[in-house]
Amino acid sequence: MQIQLHITALQIPLFWEAPELNRKSIDEKLTKLHGTDIVLLPEMFTSGFTMIPSTVAESMDGPTIKWMKSWAYNLDAAVGGSIVIEEDGAYLNRFVWVTPSGECSFYDKHHTFTLAGEDKVYKRGNDDGIIIFKGWKICLRICYDLRFPVWSRNTQDYDLLIYAANWPKPRISAWDTLLKARAIENMSYVVGVNRCGEDSKGNVYPGHSAIYDSLGNCISGDLSSLTKNISAFINYQELQEHRKKLRFLEDRDNFDLC
Repeated sequence: MQIQLHITALQIPLFWEAPELNRKSIDEKLTKLHGTDIVLLPEMFTSGFTMIPSTVAESMDGPTIKWMKSWAYNLDAAVGGSIVIEEDGAYLNRFVWVTPSGECSFYDKHHTFTLAGEDKVYKRGNDDGIIIFKGWKICLRICYDLRFPVWSRNTQDYDLLIYAANWPKPRISAWDTLLKARAIENMSYVVGVNRCGEDSKGNVYPGHSAIYDSLGNCISGDLSSLTKNISAFINYQELQEHRKKLRFLEDRDNFDLC
């Protein structure tokens, strides 16, 4: 168990449906990065939030997975973010998590964004998104999942909840509020990594990436729309002390997801 983890979330603009350009752009930022345990990238970080997956889809042996493995090894850090994957004849919005040893885990987005027609072109996932890294139990989620508290409810005693997103400006107040709420109600650290900039459809993304502690305090600094790294240290012992003192999770409701 590593008691303290340093998390770095890259709040970046994205080139539209241009995986190679996005990887090269992120390369420039990662070469300056040192001394972190986890590097997080936004939803669909190789393409932007495209509803034409055939233009950018890759396999789990494709160039982006190989790129992630290379950076995870070079940085000695886990690298995670969402990309478009084609598998068994279906397209998936997949949160891929790669460790320094090259181990690869993933979570497929459960709540596809019907307002943009994501449900028409991407297969919905049903896996729990729970992984273990350096003794921490981590729950992976993607963007629209944030609006559904039951799907993220801490029934498995995870320690860290992560959302990768392309969350637009008109609804950014909901993003801020719900990230904080997920931290408080689940007595967990929560990270939200959102892109910034504008896409080819004219949608503006204001960032507001943030890291919250289990009491709902933002520990990563002021919310910003700038291209920047968002970072903070999270502490397992401090988390357990909060949970021992404030035993709210012991009173959570039991339920089954259908």
